[in-house]
Amino acid sequence: MSGEVIIHLQRSFFGEKDKVFAEYDGLSAIAFRYDSGVCGLRLQNERGYVTMLPFQGQQIWDAAFGGRTLTMRSMFREPRPTQVYLETYGGFLIHCGATAMGVPSAEDTHPLHGELPNAPYQKAWLAVGEDERGPYMGLSGEYQHTVAFSHNYVARPKVRLYGGSTMIPISITTENLRRTEMELMYLAHVNFWPVDNGRLVYSAPCTPMRVRVRSSIPSHIRPPEGYAEFLQELRAHPELHNVLRPGLAFDPEVVFFIDYLADEEGWAHSMQVHPDGSADLISHRPDQLNHGIRWICRTPDQDALGLCLPATAEPEGYQAEKAKGNVRILPAGASVRFDMEAGYLTPGEARDMEAKIERVLTA
Repeated sequence: MSGEVIIHLQRSFFGEKDKVFAEYDGLSAIAFRYDSGVCGLRLQNERGYVTMLPFQGQQIWDAAFGGRTLTMRSMFREPRPTQVYLETYGGFLIHCGATAMGVPSAEDTHPLHGELPNAPYQKAWLAVGEDERGPYMGLSGEYQHTVAFSHNYVARPKVRLYGGSTMIPISITTENLRRTEMELMYLAHVNFWPVDNGRLVYSAPCTPMRVRVRSSIPSHIRPPEGYAEFLQELRAHPELHNVLRPGLAFDPEVVFFIDYLADEEGWAHSMQVHPDGSADLISHRPDQLNHGIRWICRTPDQDALGLCLPATAEPEGYQAEKAKGNVRILPAGASVRFDMEAGYLTPGEARDMEAKIERVLTA
């Protein structure tokens, strides 16, 4: 293994045109600026790319492998320079939290999904190196969130793209800088593009007890007639959503709470298997993120599959999750790290993963 080279990024590095910023062993990093003014960094290998926002939430705005985009279809052609969640929504990965997360209730004061989604990162850097998985390029950075008398923590996300790989290792570390404990909530909002007749295969028994439909309706959505009846049907028969048939009414959205099982290495897995046999995959560790949220939204304007949103809590807002005992405590000076992987599988890889998931379910 070689050492890691760190290149600290400045906003001035990002111009209107694509600029090859670094190259290493078949990998390249391209810096550019969207028309909106938001800085973008695209990491690519011979099989695809990920495009990230180094200074705005360190989101993965877009990902493409296997000749297709993995990212949800949204109303936003490009990210916008705002911290308001719904005014620039459409990324592949959005970090949510960390002082609060979810949809705020009438008793909550936090913004939708907290301060992390579009947080202004004070530091960002490109990491180039090689480890046991091969050569890689990655983006990382630091966002320090300090509010007098209440909060002081730093978030450090990390995303890597390896040579020849179509899977993206993702992690985020949160360090409490206070001399007293802090409350912590986190959710990774990973948004795939759903396909008609895609099959959902995942390491959780599909029963009403293990795959539960959310009954509350967030204030920012307006359900049509028949929506409540559809939810009731899914509560009794959650298996109805395991094939994304075009007629299923995921409009404006349906949310499931899923209790995952892990494999022998501690990972839980969720796939969308496409009709051509290829698949989208997200894997997470339930010993780190013990709540699996599934979010499906299929409307004329937005088409999104939150295949699994690994989280520390359900997304019902701070007060509701506090009452359930789902708000975690991070001791003074302590750190916690959450890990996941997301990406694309070939048909052969998808068959192998489906067999692995079946072994988990029948163990």
